[in-house]
Amino acid sequence: RNAKLRLIETYLGETPDPDRGWALAALTGGLDFPAAKPALLRGFGQEKIGGELFAMSYDYVGDLAETLALIWETDPDAGPPPTLGEVVETLQRASRSETPAILKRWLDALDSTGRWALLKLLTGALRVGVSARLAKQAAANIGHQPVDAVEEIWHGLSAPYRPLFDWLLHDAPRPSSNAGGAFLPPMLAHPIDRTELDTLDPAHFRAEWKWDGIRVQVASSGGVKRLYSRAGEDVSGAFPDIVNAIDFEGVFDGELLVRRETAVAPFNDLQQRLNRKTVTPKMLKEHPAHVRLYDVLWLEDQDLRGLSFDERRARLEAWIALKERPRFDLSPLVSFRDWIHLAEQREAMRTDGIEGLMLKRADSAYLAGRPKGPWFKWKHDPMLADCVLMYAQRGHGKRSSFYSDFTFGCWRHGADGKRELAPVGKAYFGFTDEELRWLDKWVRDHTTNRFGPVREVSPGLVLEIAFDGIARSTRHKSGVAMRFPRINRIRTDKPADEADTVDSLLRLVP
Repeated sequence: RNAKLRLIETYLGETPDPDRGWALAALTGGLDFPAAKPALLRGFGQEKIGGELFAMSYDYVGDLAETLALIWETDPDAGPPPTLGEVVETLQRASRSETPAILKRWLDALDSTGRWALLKLLTGALRVGVSARLAKQAAANIGHQPVDAVEEIWHGLSAPYRPLFDWLLHDAPRPSSNAGGAFLPPMLAHPIDRTELDTLDPAHFRAEWKWDGIRVQVASSGGVKRLYSRAGEDVSGAFPDIVNAIDFEGVFDGELLVRRETAVAPFNDLQQRLNRKTVTPKMLKEHPAHVRLYDVLWLEDQDLRGLSFDERRARLEAWIALKERPRFDLSPLVSFRDWIHLAEQREAMRTDGIEGLMLKRADSAYLAGRPKGPWFKWKHDPMLADCVLMYAQRGHGKRSSFYSDFTFGCWRHGADGKRELAPVGKAYFGFTDEELRWLDKWVRDHTTNRFGPVREVSPGLVLEIAFDGIARSTRHKSGVAMRFPRINRIRTDKPADEADTVDSLLRLVP
């Protein structure tokens, strides 16, 4: 991490405008090139070596940008390679019909590594192990500022961020934060278990249910209404029903859920609304979004983050009591005498929409980041099921040579009364590098059929799957959908015919 920070800091400090701003935008997901989509790039590859050979190459490499970068050849007469600023500004001005010729000229001028970087930039898949938060940290470091100061003004800025660098490097005024209309860095909790609780005084803490949704921030001021994810991504477009219901000014912390009447729907229902650019009227009606509030950070032009949790809670309760807001409600506190009493309530509340408990010190201010001590999350232990490996597919990037995406199933009786496997989920993590190599070899040794990049395997390997929840689903053949499945253990000790059944999974549905 520190090595990455030093590299980015050096680049941002030494590279002139606007290139450093465009680089920061690339690292934080702030660039989009509508005329340069993957379909266009696949067409380039098909023109170069033919459709069938390109498809085989792409399947083998597992990455579109890498495949195209390797099959292309550098043309010494193509002229100098483009700068980052030239790439961004040229494509912002170019029409859709002009873009293919521009891209081909640049691909001719670059070497294979340059081509790879250009193609990753175009497709928005620049996965270099740098989160948006880390890139902002590097920017803050060059100006000797805390990253939260950058985070607070981030959504009032646009690439290539000249006002930001003027402030960080040239003593210019700090850009406006847009007060309540901007994203404020969230406060995060540490996981805790039952034994650790005994080191804490229950009288110092308040408890809330940990809702099984998406952490969001509702921000509104000066006519600007936004809904942010925990990472600061503006998700307003996917939830117009929430944005349209904002008739107040302030910044609130809460959980995004799907709620029908008074019941919180399973996470699988909320998943139907996530990452959508357009939301149909049918989707809005069948999966109504709702925000359950549990903190207030800014209200009536006043920053409340320095107040204690109890004081902020009192302000929030008074505010929510002023009028009914159908898309918003208050997350209730859980009363308890001691940790034993709280543990009993936690075990009793294994139901849709609840992952466990949140514990918050009554005197804690709202501190950005993950401070040690004020907030804890006490989640339910994951559910476990023994499933049978059915299909495998190669991964992308570093995993492009390995079968690392695994589909698994459980037993049920088919239409003819015979026992069969029904797919119940897919997982691509939870194993070590050594286990990945073992799984990859097992898949290759036990393949029975191939469907393009997917291999079907003989039903002989049991995987213990951990998951955080389960719900009925009409979208899946098995009738169930797991929440956050991952491989917990490879069960070479267990015969496949002793794996769990779909009926046993259905009994876990709340």
